[in-house]
Amino acid sequence: MSTGETEGAAQQTTEVHVDDSGTLPSYSNFCRVTATPEEVILDFGLNPQPFATGRQDVKANQRIVMNFYTAKRLLTALGMTIQRHEGTFGSIELDVRRRAGTFQQTQTHRPAGAVGPQGIVE
Repeated sequence: MSTGETEGAAQQTTEVHVDDSGTLPSYSNFCRVTATPEEVILDFGLNPQPFATGRQDVKANQRIVMNFYTAKRLLTALGMTIQRHEGTFGSIELDVRRRAGTFQQTQTHRPAGAVGPQGIVE
């Protein structure tokens, strides 16, 4: 192959069209990741009381099984997506206590007796 043929092959792009017309959206605030030597398994569910203490029963309602190549591409795509989001909107704080503290700091200018989050009178 000549250099021109190599450059032409490298410049070809692939366009993937995804038909999502039959896709049903769902929400998850819980994900469990397990793996076998060949596959990564993602179980998604809804935890109705994510801040409760003690035993929490979560029903997984979606299971996605993929090979490690697809999992690595997913990891890269999610990382890039989160990086773009944080670049636009700021850092995503995972510690709920810190997140609540930041929220409380931004709400200090509210007048006494104002109704705060979840109907709590401040």
